[in-house]
Amino acid sequence: MASDQLGTQFWPDVDGSRTLVVPVGSIEQHGPHLPLDTDTRIADAVARSIPGVLVGPAIAYGASGEHEGFPGTVSIGTAALEAVLVEYGRSACRWAERVVFVNGHGGNGPAVRSAVLLLRYEGRDVVWFPCAVPGADAHAGRTETSLLLHLSPESVDMTKAEVGNPTDIASLLPALRDGGLAPVTANGVLGDPTGADSEEGRVLFEQLCTRARDALQRWSPSEHGVIA
Repeated sequence: MASDQLGTQFWPDVDGSRTLVVPVGSIEQHGPHLPLDTDTRIADAVARSIPGVLVGPAIAYGASGEHEGFPGTVSIGTAALEAVLVEYGRSACRWAERVVFVNGHGGNGPAVRSAVLLLRYEGRDVVWFPCAVPGADAHAGRTETSLLLHLSPESVDMTKAEVGNPTDIASLLPALRDGGLAPVTANGVLGDPTGADSEEGRVLFEQLCTRARDALQRWSPSEHGVIA
């Protein structure tokens, strides 16, 4: 059974026994070559790949304060995102047996985790799945660019792709917490997107989708409400 889009349903046809999957993304800079909604596109595509579920419209704004030094970024912050997810979960669980938030932006993690833990404490079967790629570079580099070249090649401008700050994310974290990305990367990139490839993106995307499908089938949430 293919996934169905919640937004196109008529209410008498909505089957609450099917899991509701909700992409959670961001509107933030992704270097000079990727669109602002990159994270939302990836989360939405992963959600739509899961068979037999209802897919809700994406929650497109997230906690992206570290990117606010770049025009175009719109962040609602951790507290607001957490509140939105909590109220979303409370409302959806009035008719849906299960809800999964598919998170496409790492900066959303604290809000998603806190919201899910509260919802689960309240007795609602809500979990989250992170769109994390093992070994990926940090931001707007080879990994995300390859994924977008597979998912939305018309939205990628490789003539503008350029190397950013290649320092590993663990070493950059103190500076990022203090001043965001702008002081450590003039172009907004952490990594090197110039070698990105659509075939590599296809493989990475298929691996992500397989993990998501398997995680939903197992439905074994961690202590943080994560299925992976």
